[in-house]
Amino acid sequence: MSETLAPTSTARRVPCEACPLRANTHFRDFTAEELKFVSGFKRGELVSEPASMILAEGAHSAQLFTLLSGWAFRFKTLEDGRRQILNYLLPGDLVGLQGSVIGEMEHSVESLSPVVLCVFQRDNLPRLFENHPGLAFDVTWLASREERMLDENLLSVGRRSAMERAAYLIAFLYQRAQQVGQVKGPRQLIPITQQHVADTLGLSIVHTNKTLRKLASKQLIRWHDRACEVLDADALAEVAGWSGLGEGRRPLI
Repeated sequence: MSETLAPTSTARRVPCEACPLRANTHFRDFTAEELKFVSGFKRGELVSEPASMILAEGAHSAQLFTLLSGWAFRFKTLEDGRRQILNYLLPGDLVGLQGSVIGEMEHSVESLSPVVLCVFQRDNLPRLFENHPGLAFDVTWLASREERMLDENLLSVGRRSAMERAAYLIAFLYQRAQQVGQVKGPRQLIPITQQHVADTLGLSIVHTNKTLRKLASKQLIRWHDRACEVLDADALAEVAGWSGLGEGRRPLI
């Protein structure tokens, strides 16, 4: 199996020193020494079109990535093709750490939109832990944050009603997009289909469609062909009984 299935560019189009994500106050600053290390750690960029497989379950990848722009998602698939979406990836998220630590990817990653990912060589990860304790803490923090989000998603699938699940998912994605500068106006288009929602919430496509129509009837969302327009993120969070992300500045590798 190939390590990455999306086309890879080895050219350094965006130097770490000029990374647009560093201008976002949501991300913590590097020290000069950390920036020098990360700049040397980076090997290039991977550019992918929508619906491209970036990492495949079972792959042994020599690389890990940070999402520089765009949307993607993690998922697992049963033998009969049924899919469970585990979480969504936005700019600043670390991709492929599981394969770097365990040695084999136990989930797949697919792009939702055109994406650009910074490419890092897995072989240099031990140097990060040996020589840069601040960055090592950052990697641990990112892994812990992923665990926390999965906990909330599991609670949603296990205990929230269908309406609450859908409201939570859309409010969750809206707040994450807002934090990383993806929200450009009072409303936000999230590039997901109703099938993505169904595969995230563990509902049939028919049940998902009925549930989303109820949210639309309350003027909380508007559904487009391949996107969900968020009309009232606060009301969605209220329907879900969710207090929000509530996190301050976060690491960026």
